[in-house]
Amino acid sequence: MGKFADELKASMREALAHAEGQPGTTTEHVVMVPNDVDVEAIRKGLGLTRPAFCRRFGLDVRAVQDWEQKRRRPDRAARADLTVIANNSQAVEAALSAA
Repeated sequence: MGKFADELKASMREALAHAEGQPGTTTEHVVMVPNDVDVEAIRKGLGLTRPAFCRRFGLDVRAVQDWEQKRRRPDRAARADLTVIANNSQAVEAALSAA
């Protein structure tokens, strides 16, 4: 068999072992955080004013204003949070309201 087939078989064995709960079979998930996010587009896409957006997601109004006006850039954690908000705002709202 070729290299692809061997890799596929190895992956299937690993998936089965993981499904069966065998120890040491968890794999690391790599998260890619974007270098830039369009904060204003995210906020407007949700139909929120800046103050409402900040209240809903626990963000500082001044920081969001600076991000939108390109005076400052969100740090890595903020970019990750904003990416999640852009893709699944309901999950973020649910998580924050449960806290």
